[in-house]
Amino acid sequence: MNGDPTNGDASTAEGPAEARPAPTAGLTGAELLRWYWTLDELTALARETGVPRGGGKAALTERLAAKLDGRPLPAAPAPRPRPGRQLAAPVDGDTVIPEGQRCSQVLRAWFTERIGPGFHFDAAMRSFVAENAGRTLADAVRHWHATREQAAAPQEVGAQFEFNRFLRAWHAEHPAGTRAEAVEAWRGHRALPRETR
Repeated sequence: MNGDPTNGDASTAEGPAEARPAPTAGLTGAELLRWYWTLDELTALARETGVPRGGGKAALTERLAAKLDGRPLPAAPAPRPRPGRQLAAPVDGDTVIPEGQRCSQVLRAWFTERIGPGFHFDAAMRSFVAENAGRTLADAVRHWHATREQAAAPQEVGAQFEFNRFLRAWHAEHPAGTRAEAVEAWRGHRALPRETR
């Protein structure tokens, strides 16, 4: 789960919350930064204002705030390099990982065959494949086994996944709570300006 399925704003238990403005070019950068916005809302505002849309939600928000305040835009993200040659079956433990290799179905099938049905591309394995061109698939298998204790620990949810972070914290405080209750709590949370959350 890495998206926010909720829509709309909510009131707090104390009464109506301050109304979130519409995401338009009439906002100031400071006002934009006070509220939670979905990526779809930010992308639409970027189209409206002519701001480059790439680079993730945090970078897009920073560029939009600069544009709305009349400041120079932070540098747009460099385009991702196109991946080079990708591995094709058959592969084996001596197969060398090429530059730009993706976590492909060919690799998934081979790792699952070697490691077992519990294999998945977690953060440690995605990083290994992305950052270790020139190493072998056998090295990757050793890396998988070496990182299992670390992978079993709960991983921190990145700041860009605000909805997921909220759900994890809410469920920790309300272990018997339902997903519907968590989503309703999220709606109330996201409807508030950042400084009052």
